[in-house]
Amino acid sequence: MKKSLLAGSAAMLMAFGLVGMAHADDTLKKIKESGSITEGVRESSGALAFTLGDGKYTGFHYDVCAHIIGDIKKHLGLAKLDVKYQPVTSQNRIPLVQNGTVDLECGSTTNNLAREKDVAFAPALYVEEVRIAVKANSGINSIAQLNGKTIATTTGTTSVQLLRKNKRAQGIDFKELNGKDHSDSFLLLESGRADAFVMDGQILAGLISKAKNPADYKIVGEPLSVEPIAIMYRKDDPAFKKQVDDSVRALAKSGEAAKLYDKWFMKPIPPANTTVNLPASEATKAAWANPTDKPLEQYTQP
Repeated sequence: MKKSLLAGSAAMLMAFGLVGMAHADDTLKKIKESGSITEGVRESSGALAFTLGDGKYTGFHYDVCAHIIGDIKKHLGLAKLDVKYQPVTSQNRIPLVQNGTVDLECGSTTNNLAREKDVAFAPALYVEEVRIAVKANSGINSIAQLNGKTIATTTGTTSVQLLRKNKRAQGIDFKELNGKDHSDSFLLLESGRADAFVMDGQILAGLISKAKNPADYKIVGEPLSVEPIAIMYRKDDPAFKKQVDDSVRALAKSGEAAKLYDKWFMKPIPPANTTVNLPASEATKAAWANPTDKPLEQYTQP
């Protein structure tokens, strides 16, 4: 009896293992058989990914994923491919990709070595830079001029730690104020309680574009760090990785990635028709010229 139970248990474990393997490395088969693909979307990740309400999503990475999904549909020879949207957060995005709920995560996820243990990434078409926003009349134009100033950042982010670690900030003493979210942190700058706000460049540019008088603010200084932001999907599925990565590389090679960037970062965007006005960084242009899925740790930091 004990032997048969053990044998049965072993068989069950093998079955679950095989199911897991098939699930992990057969995303294209799953999509073809179901006639649908599930896209992980963000509700508020700047121009990269956001909601318009009523279950509608948009943004730079949303458009990138639309191209990827179109190529998958063509590759599989499907007359129709339903796209289901699954809102994700910073906390649940990786588990939802791992367990198969989400096939493509199209938000604002940094590719780093720690995450590569759990998921895979496409070549990055957007490389984020952590920057400094100040009032245009502040006289602040560099990190060195932050000495003795008050700097705002958002609770739970690492921006000020990056500033403290930056070699150009050695010997600089400043006070730190934390906003509960990005809007609150910008309010600290707007009200004069803070002299500068340190955060991701596209978040700063987006907040400035929505200010009462955008011309009253500017982004200054050298980047504090560069981070590849990429489309995320399950590990250990070489066929799906090749399909997604080939689509991304084609977007870069054709110049379409640059056009999408111009659409989302240099022209008016919904819902308020404001312009982020954030020219592509040299790191982003380099990513278009030579698309790569290398993690953050392999980028040369400022």
